[in-house]
Amino acid sequence: MTFVIPFPAIDPVIFSIGPFAIRWYALAYIAGLVFGWRLMRRLAARPPATATADEVDDFLVWATIGVVLGGRLGYVLFYNSAYYFHNPLSALAVWRGGMSFHGGFLGVIVATVIFCRKRGVDLLMFSDRMACVAPIGLFFGRIANFINGELYGRAADVPWAVVFPRGGPEPRHPSQLYEALGE
Repeated sequence: MTFVIPFPAIDPVIFSIGPFAIRWYALAYIAGLVFGWRLMRRLAARPPATATADEVDDFLVWATIGVVLGGRLGYVLFYNSAYYFHNPLSALAVWRGGMSFHGGFLGVIVATVIFCRKRGVDLLMFSDRMACVAPIGLFFGRIANFINGELYGRAADVPWAVVFPRGGPEPRHPSQLYEALGE
């Protein structure tokens, strides 16, 4: 019999005060944005300078809006569009969950293009620096995916396989952790 690791019982809510709850996934977004912003400030200042510190600070707002709106819109359109077509106000209920990586990715691309055009920042040079920063957010996002027990891998017989609550009875690769470490 293969040794397997049972999925740790981690509550997706870190803490709550009344109806307000902070989830691991929200913390992952915050950590990715804050650590990414700090690194981007340093990278943008390196010769040839791509943006000023103030421009990077302003871009943080654009990136946040892009990732949140794009992530939610991507989820609504790609994963359950029929439901949201009949219940459009439910699309605004972000506290019920539902974000998509590819929607957030597209949202940040759109935000970056608009930001660079409005500010006169060289899009390609700015994007090159962003490519160095993006793995930070991806790392934290994949850790949150593991905590939430989602996006698990194929069935596996390796010693570190995990039995996920929604993954059936078979042990599976913790692919979220592989992806996080690959960032």
